[in-house]
Amino acid sequence: MSKDTQLIVVGVLALQGAFSEHIQLLRQAAESLSASEPSSTEWTFLEVRTPLQLSQCDALIIPGGESTTISLVAASSNLLEPLREFVKYDHSQRWQKAFPDISSWCGVLTMRDRVQRNPTWGTCAGLILLAEAANRTKRGGQELIGGLDVRVNRNHFGRQVESFVTDLDLPFLPPSQGGSTGGTPHPFKAVFIRAPVVEKILPVRDGPQVEEESLDETVIAPSRTPKGTIAREAIGRPVEVMAILPDRTAVSKTKAVTARPGRDSGEIVAVRQGNVFGTSFHPELTGDSRIHVWWLGEVKTAADRRRLSGSHADKGQH
Repeated sequence: MSKDTQLIVVGVLALQGAFSEHIQLLRQAAESLSASEPSSTEWTFLEVRTPLQLSQCDALIIPGGESTTISLVAASSNLLEPLREFVKYDHSQRWQKAFPDISSWCGVLTMRDRVQRNPTWGTCAGLILLAEAANRTKRGGQELIGGLDVRVNRNHFGRQVESFVTDLDLPFLPPSQGGSTGGTPHPFKAVFIRAPVVEKILPVRDGPQVEEESLDETVIAPSRTPKGTIAREAIGRPVEVMAILPDRTAVSKTKAVTARPGRDSGEIVAVRQGNVFGTSFHPELTGDSRIHVWWLGEVKTAADRRRLSGSHADKGQH
């Protein structure tokens, strides 16, 4: 490995749910990126079950599954607080204390040398865990990680038997990924299984969403204070709506529906706030790696930005 190689470690939380499916699509996505845009980036994908494994990651996926089970296992594995730090805080100092010489020993430029507010993607249950507030939840029965200033409605689409698949046109996917027609990407087959939706976009604030806690059957995530300019800027950004599912009565099994954030009424099924991304549906169950390709591109962009920022800071010290 060259000393100029940038190693990016992407973890998938592997406590419960569809983590192996994410790993498989991440590998496909990395191959697609390497084929289309040769670079000096080396990708490593890691199943995360312990705080030590999490501390090695530059980015993280929280998969679909059962959000209550994932939160309970995370708490019993002493992972819940590290996950909150990973998403909402600066864990670089903790990582460097644990492994003070590994970067110089490897001769590898790593994103986590200067990481703050790490890129994180939650699918279905992962979206619930990343929300700052979740309803239809008994107090004490669901812990949240937080990171997205939204309130989610758990199991919005009903029971398992009411799950469905529909084609979505996702404008944020580049046309070049997986072929296109007329300059737009072909539809993405979205799998909704007892899926949540974003019920409300909340105001951006430094502390917890205390107003939400007063609502019936609603829990909120604890507050974390970001460190560093990049982290503060990222956590202070507004929530972007990335995809909307129009009225389900208009959803056809044969015709794609187009998500037009800000123009269509319907149910919000994908959002982003800074480096944190969430989807109601399960891209990992489709075999279609286009969203994973897009997300790895976002992770690499964040790594390049931090790498450049760090090099400028180093020059200023001389």
